[in-house]
Amino acid sequence: MKYDPSREKSPLPYSPFKSCTVPRPIGWLSTVSVDGVENLAPYSQWQNLTFDPPMVMFSANQYPDGRRKDTVINAEETGWFVWNMATWDLREAVNISAMALPPSESEFERAGVSKVSAELAPGPMVAESPCHFEVRYHSTHRLPGSSTVGAIDIVFGQVERIHVDDTFVTPEGKLDIPRIRPLARLGYFDYTSVTETFEMRVPGADGDAQLGLEGSPA
Repeated sequence: MKYDPSREKSPLPYSPFKSCTVPRPIGWLSTVSVDGVENLAPYSQWQNLTFDPPMVMFSANQYPDGRRKDTVINAEETGWFVWNMATWDLREAVNISAMALPPSESEFERAGVSKVSAELAPGPMVAESPCHFEVRYHSTHRLPGSSTVGAIDIVFGQVERIHVDDTFVTPEGKLDIPRIRPLARLGYFDYTSVTETFEMRVPGADGDAQLGLEGSPA
């Protein structure tokens, strides 16, 4: 099977595109508006870009009526957003926070999660999340789409503070990923969580390369 997505409809009942680019980490992002309205929403198009300095990105599709997502607007206007790690234990809260609620209703309250104040960014973080990034907004790059919902805002930011719950750190000083069980997005309505890991090292890689692979500046 093959097809040209710019000219042809998928020969399958459901497009395979999002199910091929998996698993995708979830950007569970909390922001606050300039008027003090808090927002919490998950984004499945989220990723780190580099580690020195640590920079991240997320992309947000428009609403069908052309409105931009609150997370994007809040990040641009306040200069900050916070990433909260989504986990297996928080899966229902993550899903509920994706609902389109009126501005007067808090996603934190609807999802049943607690708030803790960020130290640099305005607004709260998800207290139950084991890891957080406080991210300073850098820029937005807009891409046009073939439809209204296809247009996206790609938001870039620099991580200014990292929070890690010490109870999820191993004696060797690494994150205990199988115990945390980070949540990831697949295609369709499917998700997965990380329950096992394995290590591979590049044969013959020198010390500088190993530092880079581990995400530490040489």
